[in-house]
Amino acid sequence: MQVVNFDNAATTYPKPMSVSKAVYMAAQKYGGNPGRGGHAISMAVSDKIYNVRQAAADMFGAEVEKTVFTLNCTHALNIAIKGIMASGGHIIISSLEHNAVARPVYALTQNKGVSFSVAEVADSDEQTIYNFERLINSRTKAICTTIASNVTGQILPYKKIAELCKKYNICYIADAAQAAGVLELSMSDGFDFLCMAGHKGLYGPTGTGLLFSNGKFEIPTIIEGGTGINSIELAQGTEFPEDYESGTINTVGIIGLGEGIKFVKQKGIKTIYSHETKLCERFINKIYRIPDIKIFRQQGVKYVPIVSFNIGNTDSQMVAGKLSEMGFALRGGMQCAGVAHRFLETDKQGTVRFAPSAFSSEVNVERLSLAVARIAMSK
Repeated sequence: MQVVNFDNAATTYPKPMSVSKAVYMAAQKYGGNPGRGGHAISMAVSDKIYNVRQAAADMFGAEVEKTVFTLNCTHALNIAIKGIMASGGHIIISSLEHNAVARPVYALTQNKGVSFSVAEVADSDEQTIYNFERLINSRTKAICTTIASNVTGQILPYKKIAELCKKYNICYIADAAQAAGVLELSMSDGFDFLCMAGHKGLYGPTGTGLLFSNGKFEIPTIIEGGTGINSIELAQGTEFPEDYESGTINTVGIIGLGEGIKFVKQKGIKTIYSHETKLCERFINKIYRIPDIKIFRQQGVKYVPIVSFNIGNTDSQMVAGKLSEMGFALRGGMQCAGVAHRFLETDKQGTVRFAPSAFSSEVNVERLSLAVARIAMSK
């Protein structure tokens, strides 16, 4: 049975054919270590990696020298959060955070002299900003938020949060895992550090991510090792991007990511957002009248193309399991976002998450809607 993937908020699948071809060709042709030698094999892959770095920087309005390749968004967030908070202080996160933000912050509170506060995300942007601003104190060094929730899809007022950070001269670290490739983002929006996955909305392979810096805040490294520069020195520097890419980078994945970025640019972010949003609206319109269905959306709130729902008190993972048996992949449970689920009061049941991609079709959304109705009627 062919399974239809509606769990694209975790990892987009399928990938564009160009990405698959690029990964294959990278393994066949580009076997060198970039920046680790002056021979032809190393130079060839160095050129390929630089081209992807440039494409990523162009897409997000960043400087190519401040564009770092990471393993994933979690890796990027750890670099930024642990770097900014290395000497202690206070950091504010939102009530919709993924564990990629919440867990590094919590870990720092155990032995680094770090404290944190959680600002409640409201239905109105003004209230949300007020909730952040009232938590700022003399020890506050940073605000770190998701741009869009991976549970509900709610878009936070990230430009206004950036303005707030600038007002108080504190660092803004943004998690763009669910926003990159779906929303038109730029470093000019006010981010100090912008973190994202390469394998979600950018349609690259797994094992890829990006960290962009505007250069305002210098941060120490969290991993030290070979960088290809200043190799005689035992002390590692803090030069972007090399000192934050210790060890051999994922050249095959990055070359594939380059084709994913090209795919998104060619298709158009607005076009992708419109297509996926229409599928979410279609799905909501089909299921909202089903008895006991609860959809986690509010009127007047902006969302990326994600829909979380539950069927009565039925365990969300059980619902996702039944949908899997019917040929649909949706994410049930906590979506690695304990802070968000406690805030939503779904920390016992979780939610079932629907997340389409550029390759999703109306026909399959119709089929999924019927499957959800069958499960609701049979419970």
